[in-house]
Amino acid sequence: MSDSVPGGAASDVWDIAAPAVPNSARMYDYYLGGKDNFPVDREAAEKAMAAMPVIPVLARANRAFLVDSVGKMAAAGIRQYLDVGSGLPTSPNVHEVARETVPDARVVYVDYDPVVVLHSQAKRRVPGTAAVRADVRSPEVIFGSPEVEELIDFDQPCGLLMMSVLHFVGGDIAPLVARYTGRLAPGSFLALSHGVTDGADRSGMTGVQEVYEASPTDPAVRSTAAIRELFAGFELEPPGLTDVRTFTDPTFTYAPDSPAPGIWMLCAAGRKL
Repeated sequence: MSDSVPGGAASDVWDIAAPAVPNSARMYDYYLGGKDNFPVDREAAEKAMAAMPVIPVLARANRAFLVDSVGKMAAAGIRQYLDVGSGLPTSPNVHEVARETVPDARVVYVDYDPVVVLHSQAKRRVPGTAAVRADVRSPEVIFGSPEVEELIDFDQPCGLLMMSVLHFVGGDIAPLVARYTGRLAPGSFLALSHGVTDGADRSGMTGVQEVYEASPTDPAVRSTAAIRELFAGFELEPPGLTDVRTFTDPTFTYAPDSPAPGIWMLCAAGRKL
């Protein structure tokens, strides 16, 4: 993680004072070795990694899952994508992956943090893409935004991406996700990753939750069954609901019934029936 620049963010598009509260998207950028984070983010991220040293591994695996999912969606003919909780731009971006197969693919990136959105607008300023500031808990606001109305046609299949975002939303999220998937046409895809309680080291998970509670999020990991429920009405693509590390380590074997701690984040992609 030495690529981060001490003393402040490296980006020249951030013409604002360093924030006093850590942000999950900027912490994620730090886990990936990025430079678009502030001292408060790095301090919080280091505390989280002390409680759960595997976090950077999961972050890289999560990114690999995103790239894999978008590539397969594009190969299946998906021409439009809604990336909710997109975070800071990280190469390759969704539109870059999709356009390797579908040159005119359209993408709307959504995040609640104004700094993240500003950065997205600066680095992803290409035709057929847009960045929207909105909260994942407000799907109707997202659907009604001018950018989504211009670029996303919900009468046609769409790729909905919700990577490592829903475990920052408390309460029963199945109805929330259903408000998104209910708008999708048959043949659309949903891909998401989510922190899981089954098999996790409870002390490490508690330590990470305490760190994120200091940020403007409501951390809430869930059971395997609760995560699988989010795919109601979807047929899961191989390998199904699996440990996210399978996308960076081909020798890694997911054992959902194993009593040994070590499963931290699950992921899956599914096609709407």
